[in-house]
Amino acid sequence: MDIRRLLITRFSAAGDVAMCVPVVKALAEKYPEVEIIFLSRKNFAPLFGFMPKNVKFLGVDVKNDYKGIGGLSRLFSELKDLKIDAYADFHDVLRTKFLRLRAFFSGIKTAKIDKGRKEKKSLTRLGALKSPALKTTVERYKDVLKKLGFEFELNFSPVFGEKLPELPSEIKTLAGEKTQKWIGVAPFAAHEGKILPLETMEKVVRMLSEKGARVFLFGFGDKEKSVTEKWQNAYSNVVSLVGKSGGLKNELLLISHLDCMVSMDSANMHFASLMSVRVVSVWGATHTKAGFLGFNQKEDDVVQIELPCRPCSVYGNKECRLTEKYKCLRDIQAEQIVEKVFQKI
Repeated sequence: MDIRRLLITRFSAAGDVAMCVPVVKALAEKYPEVEIIFLSRKNFAPLFGFMPKNVKFLGVDVKNDYKGIGGLSRLFSELKDLKIDAYADFHDVLRTKFLRLRAFFSGIKTAKIDKGRKEKKSLTRLGALKSPALKTTVERYKDVLKKLGFEFELNFSPVFGEKLPELPSEIKTLAGEKTQKWIGVAPFAAHEGKILPLETMEKVVRMLSEKGARVFLFGFGDKEKSVTEKWQNAYSNVVSLVGKSGGLKNELLLISHLDCMVSMDSANMHFASLMSVRVVSVWGATHTKAGFLGFNQKEDDVVQIELPCRPCSVYGNKECRLTEKYKCLRDIQAEQIVEKVFQKI
């Protein structure tokens, strides 16, 4: 192996960056002599805070500090100074295409992800009922590294190790002592096609509370804070973490102590997967066959209604094609989700 310093890039989204973690960790453990530099947005640093010593996270602000062609050229010059031997592009967007091209003409070995765009387009056209399951995103990342000569198995353990980490004081104050089952609920996602109607999710929260679980609500921003605090005030043993947790690192620490996470097809599904926490995931416009199910999560923990029109979108960002909008989500019952949660805890 003539690669001593490897650059990997993935700038977004949060769930996609999280899915890089098991791949990078397994690579680092198999090749301790290789220095791995993972380049991404600064706010994703906590995802890589517990990596082997040969992994370095490099956080940048590409929208401001390295804006435009000039900014990207400056960024590449800085990266080149790091004496990179190879570049694995896990993203393949305009920014990384530019960096990859510069790397190639500088004599740096490069490889990029095959996103399977044609297969995914076919999946949305034919529907999941008529289509095979596609390769997972984690497998696609691993394939990029294989092109560069790296062979390894995805043997992955929780990022914090087998022993549960100590909770920080901010989380201890919010959570209290663990005397019952701890269930996380992440009701939100980036797109409407991935969000269960809030009245249904509120019912899920109420039922979990009535069954004696302590429920932690995850989200981001003022609108989500307003919703989760309303639920917190309405039901016992419900805690909203929105704006109170102290950041992603603290939320990851809390997630590691959960007995189960209820999540949409969103970043929190992937965060919980990194902690080896079981996720009951709820799917609407998107579908598990597109390859985005959380790493090591089980299909029998998925809640979804199989309709001929699903998935109408790979990412959940397309307008629903039915007159009865998002029937795939509105027909899911809170009881289905709660029953699934308590099947294994």
